[in-house]
Amino acid sequence: MNKSVAASLILATVAIGYVALQKVNEAKEIGPSRQAVLAMTTESASKPASEPVAEQRSENPPNIVLILADDLGWRDVGYNYSEIRTPVIDQLASAGMKLNRFYVQPSCSPTRAALMTGKSPLRLGIVNPLTKNNPKGLPLEEKTIADRLREAGYQTALVGKWHLGARNLAYHPNARGFDHFYGHVTGGIGYYDKVHGGGYDWQRNGKTVREEGYTTHLIAKEAIKLIQERDQTRPLFLYAAFGAPHLPNEAPEETIQSYEHIENEHRRIHAAMVSELDTAIGDIHNALVAEGIENETLIWFMSDNGGLIVDNPARFLPDFLLTKLVESVLDIKANPTMIEFTRKNFTEGGSDNRPFKKGKGSIYEGGVRVPSFVHWPGQIENDAFNHLATVQDVAPTLLAAAGAEAAEASFDGRDLAAALETNTPPHPADYFTKVSVIRDSTAIYRYPYKLMNIDGELSLYDLERDPLERENLVDVERSIAAELAAQIESFPLGETFAIPTQEAVDDVDLFGGKEDREPWAERAYTLN
Repeated sequence: MNKSVAASLILATVAIGYVALQKVNEAKEIGPSRQAVLAMTTESASKPASEPVAEQRSENPPNIVLILADDLGWRDVGYNYSEIRTPVIDQLASAGMKLNRFYVQPSCSPTRAALMTGKSPLRLGIVNPLTKNNPKGLPLEEKTIADRLREAGYQTALVGKWHLGARNLAYHPNARGFDHFYGHVTGGIGYYDKVHGGGYDWQRNGKTVREEGYTTHLIAKEAIKLIQERDQTRPLFLYAAFGAPHLPNEAPEETIQSYEHIENEHRRIHAAMVSELDTAIGDIHNALVAEGIENETLIWFMSDNGGLIVDNPARFLPDFLLTKLVESVLDIKANPTMIEFTRKNFTEGGSDNRPFKKGKGSIYEGGVRVPSFVHWPGQIENDAFNHLATVQDVAPTLLAAAGAEAAEASFDGRDLAAALETNTPPHPADYFTKVSVIRDSTAIYRYPYKLMNIDGELSLYDLERDPLERENLVDVERSIAAELAAQIESFPLGETFAIPTQEAVDDVDLFGGKEDREPWAERAYTLN
């Protein structure tokens, strides 16, 4: 088969798959969830903007528990009309402040970089997930929220996933402000075998820990121990970064069986993974209650990006055509392992981001608008925050709540503490999202407007009127589109430090599987 014929077949197959998928997705847009979202967008935002708060807020800074889910979709939680049971998340959200317009980045490492620094990951040169063999990570000149809270007297701990630098000890959590680290430094690992990319990746403070168990359970167990054994004379900052419900699809069989009514196998296991996550969060919350510190603890929950869904029409291609497509798009030489990995990501996603478009890896709403809430009894009322909030707002907000000074910091995010306490709109600020794995895609939010630039093609949406991104206003609101496009062009992008794509393809970041090298804690080296 010559190249032109192969290319024609690929394009035809992709086009057919895309049209079919669009019809399926339109049919899936069920009433309750869509009506709920549309109802949210009509609520008034006419209250005056809150003033930023610079002074110390409290003589008794709160404990802070920051909980991050991995690849949790908008409609993967009960309070967003999911069939998945999440009673703990639902209860904490209903007793706290639901953030109905909370935005992250399209993938894991960029969101985590923003979360740790309060800065745009675009500025830091992190716009795609960091591969395991990358010798660099979150730039060393950046102070993390853990650094700043430790300077303010907090004890700091991370349990779970890091994914901001794996190969070099200088980029590991213990060197980035965390007194205690238990978990893994790479991306997704097997929930039982704890392997990533051929290497065992489970450690405690730089030392490999060989232990049995399901990682969601182990993370919760370590978090509870840290709460129980904390220094009671100092506040605690606990960052619980769960791997669930990221691939691979693995969960206890009993929990999977409890969702036997879900026909799709991947969705069924995904639901079980989310339920296990919910139970783990409940165990952590129960520990706070048992220690008598629930009312002295601020809990912030979010997902790192939208959920992974099955929507890429290339999944219909046989291996030889998928190989040709991948090689053409990425300009690399593919191998069978890489193609198998690609197909798993195309076919095994079990999340649900409805009613929003797309999912993980996309700058459409389904990829970047995620469930989030803040729970702080006595400080933040149970309500819905219907104003734009972003992942880069988290660090400055938590530092303000803690009374931690960060005068030298130049955050891209905003301190939302006063806005959350009064449920008033914060001062407006632009927010940028970006991904460039296949197509160069950037979006700017100047709420309610969102402008997207995908390989030079512009689209503009008014998210208050059109949260489902159906009406492109680029030819209607020309001046707004032009102004936002200029802002995208002028944003100071940091220099990327990603390793060459071919190098990453030759040694794929597999999630779970056979060990073929020493553990990642032993493979890390010290910066000279």
